[in-house]
Amino acid sequence: MGILSGNPKDEPLHYGEVYSTWSYLLAGKGMTSAYQTMLSHSGDGDLKKMLEEAIRLCKQEEEQIEAMLKENGIGLPPAPPDRPDACVNDIPPGARFMDPEVAAKLAGDLAAGLVGCSTIMGQCIREDIAGMFGQFHTQKAALGVKVLRMNKEKGWLIPPPLHLHKSDNC
Repeated sequence: MGILSGNPKDEPLHYGEVYSTWSYLLAGKGMTSAYQTMLSHSGDGDLKKMLEEAIRLCKQEEEQIEAMLKENGIGLPPAPPDRPDACVNDIPPGARFMDPEVAAKLAGDLAAGLVGCSTIMGQCIREDIAGMFGQFHTQKAALGVKVLRMNKEKGWLIPPPLHLHKSDNC
């Protein structure tokens, strides 16, 4: 039996797995903090639910990644403090993120997260880590579909130029 056979949790991490998971965790902690702030800026109830779900997913991911890094003797990145709740009406209109801006940021972050998860999955040699990021990918994709649907329903989606020309051969 080789060094990379048997229980994946007994296998060493390679440097790419360490760097990628640590960096993903750092970014996730930042997003949790940002979404907590955006939650205070949002007035739309549906958008608030999406942000709350995104925060919940970020925290679940953080717990899983932190546990894996600790098991492997890797120090954790710093975490910003939780943001306090604020009333949207107490934030001056010119200083407040508008709901379509928050929704666009959330959609973009989810898309970037899908790429990040796929990249980490592709570089993993440990099946348990690849599987963990596969789970994160699936959860992000599901939330991304909800956010897309919400953006369409609320008229917040700004599509690129649409190609409406049909070929004469059809």
